[in-house]
Amino acid sequence: MAYFYCDFRDTGKQNRRDLLTSLIIQLSARSDPYCNILSSLYLKHDSGANKPSEDELMKCLEEMVALPDEPPVYIIIDALDECPDSSGLSTPREQVLTILKDLARLSLPNLRLCVTSRPEIGISTDLQPLASHSVSLHDQSGQKKDIVDYVTSFVHSDPTMRRWRDEDKRLVIETLSERADGM
Repeated sequence: MAYFYCDFRDTGKQNRRDLLTSLIIQLSARSDPYCNILSSLYLKHDSGANKPSEDELMKCLEEMVALPDEPPVYIIIDALDECPDSSGLSTPREQVLTILKDLARLSLPNLRLCVTSRPEIGISTDLQPLASHSVSLHDQSGQKKDIVDYVTSFVHSDPTMRRWRDEDKRLVIETLSERADGM
């Protein structure tokens, strides 16, 4: 299993190169054959003196997940919506989506992809045709209840907010819970 969290606060958690590098390192740490593939890439680039291209990193990942006789590989990409989608010709989000689409198109029986994201049109449009299963928690009552419970707990435990009038606390809880939009 390899996991990557797309963090809007960390540019190193939003782009193609860092995603590929993270997945490759995690997988190679769990399997000698995967480690051998990474070692070969390392040696090919003067024992790490030169950086492989993103295309070479993608080929390395593809080679790992395509190895026969290996157990299933689970790749989890969390919070894809936090990758920027507003600058340049090829945005970081589009680049990550391309990786996911390329991996899915391999149609490998031992590869499992799990992607989490807020419901955004571009992401849904790209991934829905590839998905064998799709789960939306966005408008689920349990999700909404968790948000209300969290906001309520925070308002009642924060030293400053505890001194507020009850009607102000109630207004903050209602407003934040209604406008949370599943977050």
